[in-house]
Amino acid sequence: MPAYDKADLERRMNGAVESLKGDLGGLRTGRAAVSLLDPVTVEVYGAHMPLNQVATVSAPEPRMLSVQVWDKTNVGPVEKAIRSAGLGLNPINDGNTLRLPIPDLTEERRKELAKLAGQYSEKAKVAVRNVRRDGMDALKTDEKKGVFSEDERKRHEAEVQKLTDATIAEIDTVAAAKEKEILGK
Repeated sequence: MPAYDKADLERRMNGAVESLKGDLGGLRTGRAAVSLLDPVTVEVYGAHMPLNQVATVSAPEPRMLSVQVWDKTNVGPVEKAIRSAGLGLNPINDGNTLRLPIPDLTEERRKELAKLAGQYSEKAKVAVRNVRRDGMDALKTDEKKGVFSEDERKRHEAEVQKLTDATIAEIDTVAAAKEKEILGK
């Protein structure tokens, strides 16, 4: 059984890109996005639950989020959870619904968020490079076991490098788009 598995390497590299997209989705850009509240957990019924399991989040306007709480007794805990999530949002309580106006971002905050987006993309690139290293190590192991000839190993290494380059290019594209969105350019 060869240690080298191209499909597994592709899956892991794509996982790094998807993880980056998730991380970047949680960054505020001054525009209302329901993904902004994904990291919020609410303490209800004696347990911590993701916000989307106790309420419906929608974006009725470009600069407003609406959180429709299903059980009226949970409105207080949901409001508290949003305030303490460190997102800089101030909920307005309308009974069962919380309205969240999205404030404008300051230039300083935009730069901080752009820097954070850069850190996320760097983390994703490191993950991809680790997958690449694992793939190269597996190829060398297989060559030593006699699964591949040296020429086959080199051909597979070139495939792995090509896959790595393509994935890193995709990470750069995703990060650049988010940075542009954050900086409002």
